Amino acid sequence: MTLIGVLQLIIYMVVLILLAKPLGSYMANVYEGKSVVNRIFGPIERVAYRVFGTREDVEMNWKTYALAFLIFNALGLFIVYVLQRLQTSLPLNQGTQFLTTGMTPESAFNTAVSFASNTNWQGYGGETTMTYLTQMLGLTVQNFVSAAAGMACLVALIRGFSRRTAQTIGNFWVDLTRSTLYILLPLSIVVALVLVSQGTVQTFDTYATATVVDQAALTDADGNPVTEQVDYSGC
Repeated sequence: MTLIGVLQLIIYMVVLILLAKPLGSYMANVYEGKSVVNRIFGPIERVAYRVFGTREDVEMNWKTYALAFLIFNALGLFIVYVLQRLQTSLPLNQGTQFLTTGMTPESAFNTAVSFASNTNWQGYGGETTMTYLTQMLGLTVQNFVSAAAGMACLVALIRGFSRRTAQTIGNFWVDLTRSTLYILLPLSIVVALVLVSQGTVQTFDTYATATVVDQAALTDADGNPVTEQVDYSGC
């Protein structure tokens, strides 16, 4: 391993250890309903409960909790799969010259399963395969909610150990909502600001095509000179 790689690991571990206590305490307060940011996201949280048809003070036993988790993730899997299969017929298709067909059934299913399970294994060619809509509405949303679902299950497990004789372990919809609104969303805003400050591209424009200056230096797999290069930066 290179020196830079070692330094990156050391910095990562130091930051992780330093954040363990304050972030852990904050997350505990969130799941116990004591979050100070409730004034900001409180109205959104209450709307989410109405959508889910639940209440903050209604808890579930482990069977109901597990069923809610499975239903939610199955629905997310289905939506991501359908988005991929129909993406070329939907809005925010950044260029039909590069995205002429939808994902194959097996590739779409593999991607849907991996993002629903939060493993995010990508067996496709990035922006040459996915439209902006699929990346935003499908993959990015799953990056949030599948992680939140996993966090909710961990919290339920901790409650199961700590309560011992209790018959309930919390409410999946409440834990899911709080994980997203109070933990993942604020963290993503901070990271987004850092990325924007460093010039990370975020656009709905179609792919840009540039003419290669030294065309003789580049050839494709068949040995033909490459005259143009496509910039796939975007959403």
